[in-house]
Amino acid sequence: MTTTSTRPATAGKDPSAVSLGLHRGVIELKGFFREWDNVVFTFALPIVLLALLGSLFSGIYEGSTVTSAQYFVPSMIAAGVASATFVNLGISIAADRDDGTLKRLRGAPMPKSAYFLGKVVMVLVISVAEVIILLGLGMLLFDVELPSEASRWVTFGWVFLLGVIGCSFLGIAASSLARTERSAAAVMNLPYIVLAFISGIFYTPISALPEPLQQLGAVFPLKWMAQGFRSVFLPDDILPQEIVTTSWEHGRIALVLGAWCIGGLLLCLTTFRWRGRRDR
Repeated sequence: MTTTSTRPATAGKDPSAVSLGLHRGVIELKGFFREWDNVVFTFALPIVLLALLGSLFSGIYEGSTVTSAQYFVPSMIAAGVASATFVNLGISIAADRDDGTLKRLRGAPMPKSAYFLGKVVMVLVISVAEVIILLGLGMLLFDVELPSEASRWVTFGWVFLLGVIGCSFLGIAASSLARTERSAAAVMNLPYIVLAFISGIFYTPISALPEPLQQLGAVFPLKWMAQGFRSVFLPDDILPQEIVTTSWEHGRIALVLGAWCIGGLLLCLTTFRWRGRRDR
C-alpha cells in the first residue's frame, strides 16, 4: 500500500524578500551599534553642530517670534537625516563591497532586494533616533515648541519618509564612487558638507544666501527637506525670511523629493556595483 504525504503545501515555503529584509535589518542594526566609533560619529556630528552653531546665533527675526537658533533647529534635523542616510549608507555599503560581503551575498540564495531593504531599515531606525535627539536638544536649549496641529505632524511624516527614501537611494548610488573602504568617508562627507552649505543648513536665514547658491541648492533634496521641516516646527510669520514669502510650497516640496526618490532609484539600478574595482 502506498501512502501520500499530508504535509501542508505551505510548510516548505521560502521566506519572502520582505521578511528576509527585515531580518537583515536587525543584523545591520546590531552591527552598527557594535561599532561605537561609528555610532558616536553618526549621532555626535549633527548634535555638536546644533549645540555650537545654535549657541552662536542670537536675535529674533523682524516681524517674527522665531530666534536665529530656533530657525537653525529644523534645518539641522534635515541635515541629521541626510547624514544618517546618504553618508552612513554610502560608507557602510562601500565597506561591504571592499571586504567581500557584497560578493558573498550576491552568490547567496537570499534575494538581492533583501540586502537593500535591510540597509533602509537600519537607516530608518537611526534617522528616527536622530530626529528625537535633535528635537529634544532644540527644546531643551533653544525653546523649540512641538506643533499641536495634526496637519503639521502629517507634513513631518511625508517629508521625513520621502527624505529618507531619496537620500538612501542617493547614498546607495554614491557608494560606487569610493574605490575602497578607507576612501569612503571622504568621498561621502565632501558632497554632504557642500550640499549642506548651499541648502542653507549652516547659513540662516536661507534668503541671505547669494542667489546663485540658492538656485543651485534648490536642485537637491536637502534644501526642500529642511524647508519642509521648518514649515512643521516654525510659525508662518517666519516666511518673510524664506526664499518664498507667501507659502511653504508643500506641493513643490513633495514633487522635488518624489522626483529624487525616482531619480535615486534609477541611479542605483544603473551605477551600483556588487564587486570592488580590485576584483575586476
